[in-house]
Amino acid sequence: MDKYLILNCDDFGQSRAANKAIMHLLEEGKVSSATIMPPAPAFEEAAEWCRSRPHVNIGLHLTLTSEFSGLRWKSLTGLSSLHDECGYMHRTVEDFELFALSKDVRMEIRAQFQAAKGAGLNVVHADNHMGSLYGLATGRSHLPYVLLQCSKRGMPFRLFRRIDPRDKLLASIPDADKALVQVVALADALRVGIPDYLLSHPYHVEEGETYDSFKQSLIRKMYELPEGVCETYIHPAVEDEALGKLIPSWKKRVWEYKLMLDPDFDYALRDAKVKLTNYRYVRDHMKRPRVRSMGRFVKVMLTKRPVSNKGS
Repeated sequence: MDKYLILNCDDFGQSRAANKAIMHLLEEGKVSSATIMPPAPAFEEAAEWCRSRPHVNIGLHLTLTSEFSGLRWKSLTGLSSLHDECGYMHRTVEDFELFALSKDVRMEIRAQFQAAKGAGLNVVHADNHMGSLYGLATGRSHLPYVLLQCSKRGMPFRLFRRIDPRDKLLASIPDADKALVQVVALADALRVGIPDYLLSHPYHVEEGETYDSFKQSLIRKMYELPEGVCETYIHPAVEDEALGKLIPSWKKRVWEYKLMLDPDFDYALRDAKVKLTNYRYVRDHMKRPRVRSMGRFVKVMLTKRPVSNKGS
C-alpha cells in the first residue's frame, strides 16, 4: 500500500507574517493545503489572496481560542460565554471547555463556516485550532456537532482512524483509542471523510533542540510513515522581530517554513516514496459505505459510552 501525506499549514490569517510564509509555500507547491481562521486579524488578507487562486486547497480552521497574550482576537458572534474577562476568546482549551455554552459554540461554528463562504472561499475541509472541540481537557466534546456540519457540506474533517504507537503525543492521551472508536464510527456514519493517521510534533522549541535536530526528526518521520493517508500540520511564518517577542513558539514556526523549502526534506519525501496528497483525495476516496457504517455506529453506541458533550 502506498504512503500518502497531507501537509497542512494551520493558522492562515493569524498574522501577515504567517500569511506570507503560507502563501509562498502554497505557490511553490511545497505543502498540500492551508486552513484559514475567520476571527483572526489577517483573515481578510488571506481570503483576498485565496480568491484569486481558486485552485489552491483551503480549509476552515475552526477557531474557538486565542492563546497568545500579544496577539488576540474575538469571536465572530460576540457571545459572552466564548470570551474571557478581557473580551477575547479564551486563552486555554480548558477554559473554553469549562465556560463556553454549547449553544454559543454552535452559533460560532456556523458563523465561521458562513464567513468563509461570504469571503468567496470554496473550503475543501475543516479542522480545529488547538483541538478545542475534541474534549481533551475536560471531556466536553463538540465533535458530534462539527461532524454533522461537515456532513451537510460534504466536507472531510481532521480526525484520524487510528493512532500510530510511535506518535508520542497522541499515544500519551489517556483512553484516546477508546474515544476514537466512537468518533470514527460517527464520522463514518455521517459520511465524513477522515485520514488514516495524524502525525504530531511539539509546537514549541524543546530543550536543546536546534533547527538541524528538528529537521532530522521530521525527516525520520517521513521514512517511518505508516501506509495509508497521514496528515501532519505545520505553522509556518517568516522572521518577524515584533511577533517573535510576543509569541513563544515563533522560532519553531520560522523553522517549519524553512524546512518546507529545504532540499533535504524534499529529497527525503521522494526517497521515502511519500506522495503528497490533499483533502480532495480524502473527500473523494475515503468515505465508508453508508449502510455498513450505520450498522457499526449503532453497535458501538450500544456497547460503548456515547461521545461526551457535557454542559449542553
